[in-house]
Amino acid sequence: MKYNLRKKFENIANRLRREYPAELPITRYVAEIANAVKNHQAVIVCGMTGSGKTTQLPKILLDAGRGITGRIGCTQPRRLAAVAMARRLASEMNAQYGVEVGCKVRFDDHTSAETLVKFMTDGILLAETGHDRNLRQYDTIIIDEAHERSLNIDFILGYLKKLLEQRSDLKVIISSATIDAEIFSQFFNDAPIIQVEGRGYPIVDHFMPVLDDEELPAQVWRAVKWVSDLDRHGDILVFLPGEREIRDVADALNGRMIPYTDILPLFGRLGLDEQQHIFNPGRNRRIILSTNVAETSITIPRIQYVIDSGMVRMSRWNARSQIQELQIEQVSQAGAKQRRGRCGRLRDGVCVFLYSEEVLSSFITTDAKVISQTNFTMRLSMRHLPIMKS
Repeated sequence: MKYNLRKKFENIANRLRREYPAELPITRYVAEIANAVKNHQAVIVCGMTGSGKTTQLPKILLDAGRGITGRIGCTQPRRLAAVAMARRLASEMNAQYGVEVGCKVRFDDHTSAETLVKFMTDGILLAETGHDRNLRQYDTIIIDEAHERSLNIDFILGYLKKLLEQRSDLKVIISSATIDAEIFSQFFNDAPIIQVEGRGYPIVDHFMPVLDDEELPAQVWRAVKWVSDLDRHGDILVFLPGEREIRDVADALNGRMIPYTDILPLFGRLGLDEQQHIFNPGRNRRIILSTNVAETSITIPRIQYVIDSGMVRMSRWNARSQIQELQIEQVSQAGAKQRRGRCGRLRDGVCVFLYSEEVLSSFITTDAKVISQTNFTMRLSMRHLPIMKS
């Protein structure tokens, strides 16, 4: 029975197209990554935005014989990225979305009995530990964007470290930006680190500090006008801290009646269908107003310009009021770098910072880890995860 199942999944894997685009930096590291996976239980793969980690790692793992005795699971911090990456990988491999390559997010499951690669949010994987403590449906798990160090990601990393002691057949790949590589390696018993060097296209930086008494919508309009005077074709991605700011800026830009331009919002609470519109550009230039949901993983077509407000809305524990709050803060240097990397992926890019170079230097280097900014009761809840009781 097991032999027949193995042959079935080998046949499914063999019919999938697995080609590595020459322009992606990760293509030069295919053999090195495959060899590391063969010889180690845990492997750390680090690379700049646009290196191709998210879409190419599952292909490398399939070529290395993974995904046969169990699925290759790949977590993403956000629904948008999970769905977008699953659809893109299915297209690249000439697979059917929801069959060989699937995706599961909250209230939406597009997987089948033939699914070899399953994308999901990290929250879905964490929830699955409740009824499958050893995660037996997977033979390989990729934790993508691990540098974000969300509460779910930190919980999962701790869980997988414990699980690797019990499942010698399981492989874990930690995919991250270049920060925190050594920390991840030490945590997983000196796991090898593979640094994917290089990126696609050059990016020009332009600093546009705030003027006296200038509010955010006016700042963004000034940057949009500067870009429009430079070029009237490439799409623009604007990073804003939250929905309210997106609405305010959208109202301001729509009031300007910019010709042949579509203003599109993008934030986590949008429906999946609405979020997917950003991957289907029309004839008009687009100005996409986004929270940090567009900061990682996804490649939005035609983005040539990024405008960074330098602000982000973060969840923080307020010890005085004893509640978890969303607070607007300055983005970290690492976050600003991630935002900058959203352009220059498919063509030359320009990043407009709505602050000075001196202000950028004053930002904290990396974001505070969410687990250190969360109600202590929530941290203690990790003790109740099934595998922690063994």
